[in-house]
Amino acid sequence: MGGSGSKVKGYWPFSGSGGGDEPTKEGKEQTLARVRSFRNGTPFVFTRRSSMYFDEDGDLAHEFYEETVVTKNGRKKAKLKRIQKNLIPQGIIKLDHPCLNVDFPVIICEV
Repeated sequence: MGGSGSKVKGYWPFSGSGGGDEPTKEGKEQTLARVRSFRNGTPFVFTRRSSMYFDEDGDLAHEFYEETVVTKNGRKKAKLKRIQKNLIPQGIIKLDHPCLNVDFPVIICEV
């Protein structure tokens, strides 16, 4: 859903100064109690970029094909040709129910 992945480097809130085995420097220590806030202020995602397109007629679909007739050795054969030009992306759509952000730094489990 969205497929954006983690684009922020060094954003793990429980790590020290960024490295795994390097000693923490004085004044730059980070404890478990102090957690960085998200850019949006919430771990939930309410919108995503759609993977669907509008064609010239206003139809909405993931892919568009055009049927073409090919004559080979006197025989007519119908083939489908994928249309990739003159398509307009649907844009940002609202999700029916919110999802967790992929950068959410806490493991959720049932105990």
